[in-house]
Amino acid sequence: MTASSRSPSIRPVTDSSDLTPAKRQQHAGRDKRLARALRENLHRRKQQARAKQQPPTEPATGRRDNDPPA
Repeated sequence: MTASSRSPSIRPVTDSSDLTPAKRQQHAGRDKRLARALRENLHRRKQQARAKQQPPTEPATGRRDNDPPA
């Protein structure tokens, strides 16, 4: 559908130029929170992927399974 064939009563979604300053501030705050949450989620997922790729670590007892007991 082209722009000329659209109904004049249906506006395309554009920027928030018709928002009040208070609403713009609310939207900006929400956008910042969402961006921060997405970054944190991405970091967490990358960390989980790295942990899956690493080989299992040895236990911290100082002794290996095939070492004879002292």
